[in-house]
Amino acid sequence: MKKILFSSGAILSLLLVISCGSDNSDQRQGQWPGGQRGGQATSVEVVPVQAEAISEQVRSYGTIRARDMVTITPQISNRVVRIHVDLGDNVTQGQLMAELYDTPYRDAMEQAQAQIRQARATLERDSTQFARQQQLYDRELISSSEFDEFRTNYLNSRSQYESARASLTQSREDLENTRIKSPVDGVILNRMISEGDVASTGTAIFEVANLVGFETRVFLPMSDWERVQVGQEVSMSLSSRSSEIATGVVSRKSPQLNASSGLGEVVVTLTEAASSVHQGALVQSRINLETREGVVVIPRSAMVEKVDTYIEPETGTIELERTYSAFVNQGDSIAVRRTLTLGIQQGDRIEIRDGLEPGEGLIVTGHRNLEDGARIRVAGSERNRPENISGEQIEQMRQQRGGQGGGRSSSN
Repeated sequence: MKKILFSSGAILSLLLVISCGSDNSDQRQGQWPGGQRGGQATSVEVVPVQAEAISEQVRSYGTIRARDMVTITPQISNRVVRIHVDLGDNVTQGQLMAELYDTPYRDAMEQAQAQIRQARATLERDSTQFARQQQLYDRELISSSEFDEFRTNYLNSRSQYESARASLTQSREDLENTRIKSPVDGVILNRMISEGDVASTGTAIFEVANLVGFETRVFLPMSDWERVQVGQEVSMSLSSRSSEIATGVVSRKSPQLNASSGLGEVVVTLTEAASSVHQGALVQSRINLETREGVVVIPRSAMVEKVDTYIEPETGTIELERTYSAFVNQGDSIAVRRTLTLGIQQGDRIEIRDGLEPGEGLIVTGHRNLEDGARIRVAGSERNRPENISGEQIEQMRQQRGGQGGGRSSSN
């Protein structure tokens, strides 16, 4: 009697039982044409393979901040006598924020005003004398030495007047600087002084966020920084939430890496933001490097990863070789392994460049312990039960397996 041998012994056993009419119940229950031994089929869940859009992204964390931050420092040093704004207050350009003790500067301005009055009177007197001596000199009624003396007096008087004017201008500016005003429209982010403190020149006393928009700055390793370009779209979510709260665009990129950290700075300007976006919030920025439309995309959890180790002959080092596969259902009763070629990844989604086609049934649960040709039971399907599989269907499965080079014939 001739027997047909296949690569999966379980398929052979069931086909022999059916073709020969054997009544051995242990064989019928213990073997199945999928090659999986055991009386029970593996229950699985199947979803159709779909073509979608997927984007390759670079992810990094940064804090939301105002696009323009203004640090306000006093131009003079003196005691703070009054503060008009506080943390979180909105201010307009030119609005009074604080006042410094101004008596010394007011006295200095009055003194400068007195000096300029005196210098003006002296200049007018010397100017009149110089003009009169100019006429006499032109008529050769005085000597050159006498004329030069009057001219020198006039020039000195004019210099003193100009110096007095400059001193008055500086005194007015110092007095004006005792009234600290906001240079922009914005909101107070920090107040570093209190009434009675001494404000020093060059020491920050307020920080104001210019209300012209928000941005975040991220720092990327060189491999990612090189691929980021100005104009690429960015989506953002709070570190404590997964939902998107803002979108933006790469607006600026540092031309060099930081010498100490080796990271490159990238500035993302927000274009749209939800009301939950606040300055100082930590957000995850996802920069879209590349988007592909209409490609096969599956969840990463549906893949089976196999890692093999081998020794590289030339270097003698141990290397890892990773292969990826997934299972699709065949006839609602057989699992078929597909070797995958991966593309770009986006979160828990991954592009499949080769191995799957849209419309095929992808096994997404119960696939971890499957083998190629294993018996399965698709959740929610009646056709996959053993009693509902006809002999014709089994013969078709046998022929399909044989057509894939899975068996050989021999005589007993």
